[in-house]
Amino acid sequence: MGIGAVTSSTSYAPQASAPARQRTPAEPELSPEDQAKVEQLKARDLEVRQHEQAHLAAAGGLATSGASYTYQRGPNGVNYAIGGEVNIDTSPGRTPEETVEKARQVQAAALAPAEPSSQDRSVAARAAQMQQQAQAEISAKQQELSRAYGLSGTQSTIDVFA
Repeated sequence: MGIGAVTSSTSYAPQASAPARQRTPAEPELSPEDQAKVEQLKARDLEVRQHEQAHLAAAGGLATSGASYTYQRGPNGVNYAIGGEVNIDTSPGRTPEETVEKARQVQAAALAPAEPSSQDRSVAARAAQMQQQAQAEISAKQQELSRAYGLSGTQSTIDVFA
């Protein structure tokens, strides 16, 4: 059952005095094929909105905009979301450490929906690559510091005498 869905009950019977609901000119009667299309569009609309909301929730402060949608007008004249996107800041951080954290959050946001799209997976892969490069920079800095303080690769402590 979708959001706002109404189920019918077999115990409900309209009163005989209640007038039948008449369709307005703005509400054309739909053929079974058109009604099926409307149901497909409604399901897609719900799926798209949930997908983009998952991105937004995981992106947090990295989201540079709200969700934007591509619409298709159904046979009933209503627009339904059939695609969407959320813009996320994927630029590196000011430091390699900040870049690692940012890349992790970008990956989480990209892969947040239950069924990530190929575009989502591509963004996650680029973020993973950005994270690896930042990790390499951090490792290089640590090795440079180790050499500067005369530490060998096997020495794990520094002797300090006062």
